Amino acid sequence: MLDFDPETFGALNADDYDALHDPGTTEESVALIAELAGKGRILELAIGTGRMALPLAKRGFAISGIEGSAAMVEKLREKPGGADIPVVIGDMADCAIDGDFEFAFLVFNTLFNLTSQDAQVRCFRHVADRLVPGGGFLVETFVPDFSGYHDNQSMRTTQIGFKSLWFEAKMHDPTRQVIQFQRVRITEGGTKLVPLVMRYAWPQEMDLMAELGGLMLEHRWGGWKREPFTPESRMHVSLYRKPAD
Repeated sequence: MLDFDPETFGALNADDYDALHDPGTTEESVALIAELAGKGRILELAIGTGRMALPLAKRGFAISGIEGSAAMVEKLREKPGGADIPVVIGDMADCAIDGDFEFAFLVFNTLFNLTSQDAQVRCFRHVADRLVPGGGFLVETFVPDFSGYHDNQSMRTTQIGFKSLWFEAKMHDPTRQVIQFQRVRITEGGTKLVPLVMRYAWPQEMDLMAELGGLMLEHRWGGWKREPFTPESRMHVSLYRKPAD
């Protein structure tokens, strides 16, 4: 399997992350989190370049972050208001940050960047440790779908131009629930390889991870506008809650 550590993603993606990784859901995701978070401190895991944190800070929320890549945080610091957001550089599975929080969130499939079940369970447990009683943890991920795979492999073209070709190859290991990606960008300037490893989890498995960490599922939606979660849903937004004392 490709060897990834917390710095790898940022080293490969920081320079063009904002241009190439906009899911188009920022406005509605910020709105829902602002509604759910209340008035207390917020923690964002994998804060990255600040796509979510900066608009929340502008709304007046006291937000802190954890990020595995110093290169991603450098991009955050370059933006207006980015230098004012406290960020700990470290593994989000350990959640090694001081203080308690009323709300935490982890969006854009980033839970799956933790490439083992053990790391994902630790993430839920340590987030629960950082939450005050009654605090919430919101997670957004895709729902695994292998209908486009053949022999546990998939390849698709993502961009074609007169002077460029981008495509993405994937290999699926169902025994470990791991997908290895290789995104290939061929241009006049040369070829760039941008690999990625993800360890996916099914929604029900995530619920069990949360329960092992002391959190219970409160709501699950099929999108940021609180669409119903159905068998056809391609993603989910799940809100877990730490029991109140």
